[in-house]
Formats: sequence, structure tokens, C-alpha cells
Amino acid sequence: MKKTVLFAAAALLSGFALGIFFGSGALSGGESPLLTAQAASLAAPVPAEGTLESPLAAAPEPLDPMDNTRLSERAGLALEAMKAQDYGALSAMVSPRSGVVFTPYSTVDLECDLCLSARQVAELGDDDTVYVWGVEDGSGETIKLTGRDYFARYVFNADYTQAPYLSIDEVAASGNAMENVAESYPEGRFVEYYFPGLDPKMEGYDWCSLKLVFEVYQNDWYLVGLIHGQWTI
Repeated sequence: MKKTVLFAAAALLSGFALGIFFGSGALSGGESPLLTAQAASLAAPVPAEGTLESPLAAAPEPLDPMDNTRLSERAGLALEAMKAQDYGALSAMVSPRSGVVFTPYSTVDLECDLCLSARQVAELGDDDTVYVWGVEDGSGETIKLTGRDYFARYVFNADYTQAPYLSIDEVAASGNAMENVAESYPEGRFVEYYFPGLDPKMEGYDWCSLKLVFEVYQNDWYLVGLIHGQWTI
């Protein structure tokens, strides 16, 4: 009888330890914890609009908005989801309250930039809708792309998981476009990933960056903005 009780207690403690590990959202080598957790949730029906919740456990303690640890973790997990083109996993980190705003160049315009809900982001993989995202720099042509094509050109145009520079709440590089992320998201914080150049022959004229803007919602950081930066005319 004692052996049975001890075995049950050990199994319970083991399950509790695994729950803490996967709930932490920490990145490690191999498969992403976010993608692992998301795999189970994809089989379930998508909740009604505005109720999509993250499969990740919320921060176990009251969130400290000035602590960079959880913010960096969430940004890293979002990048992993974008790299894998796992829009379902990415949508789980989109703010259920406000959705996420897409800005093709550095200057944010909350009245004109396209905003998608968490549900819309989750469906981008199968969505052939052509959206209007803004105006192309230089040509002035309207940016009309599907969500997948927009991500390839104005979000994950480079592998930002390998970006040599990362900054928090500081703009790493700027060109002619006005940098107004702080003014546009006064209640948010952002993580920027920056490449000073992709092709040495371009001598830095092909620099690019991606800002992930988060706001606090239900004791965790949720994505509210994706800002693409690059050299502009």
C-alpha cells in the first residue's frame, strides 16, 4: 500500500513539474513550446470573435510591466510562430481586445493601418482575401496582398530569429520615415529585431527591422502591433 501511495505522489509531482515547464513559455533547442501547446488546441473549435485565448499558461505571478523577461519570451515565441508560418499559434498571442495592427513602414497610422483580429490572423494560412495594407514607398502604389504574401514581404522578410541586434523600447535604426511607435502605443512596449544589412554589396541600404508591440491583457503580454522598418526614399 505504501509503494502505491508513493508512486501516485511521484507521478503527481512529475506532472506538476512538466506543467510549470511548458507554462513558462521559455524557448529551448528543438521544438518550440508554443507550437507544441498549439498543436493540441488546433483540434478544438475556434472560439467566438473576441474570445480567442492563448494556449500558453498566463504568467504565474502578477505581471511586472517593467520586467523584460516575460516580454522577451513572448516576442521570441511570436517570431518562432511566424518563422513556421503557424498563424494559429501566432493568433494565440494577438490581443483578444484590440487585434493586431500591421504597419508596412516605420510610421504608424492607427486610422489607416490594417488591423486584424486574432481569429483573422488564425485563418490567414487558408485566406486568399486580398487586403489593402497601405501605400508602397517610392511608387505610391496601393499595397494589395493576401495575408501570406504580406507576411513574406513586410513582416518576416528576413529570418528575424537570427537578427544580430535586439532592443527593447528603443528604435535600433531609422531612415526618412518618422518613428512614432511610442506615441502610437502609449500603453505598450516593443521589442525590435534589426539587420544592419542583408547584402554587403548594398552597403547598408537594405537594412530592415521588425518591431513587435505588446500591451498587457489579463496578466500577460499580447501582440497589438507589427511594424516593418526599412530604408525608404
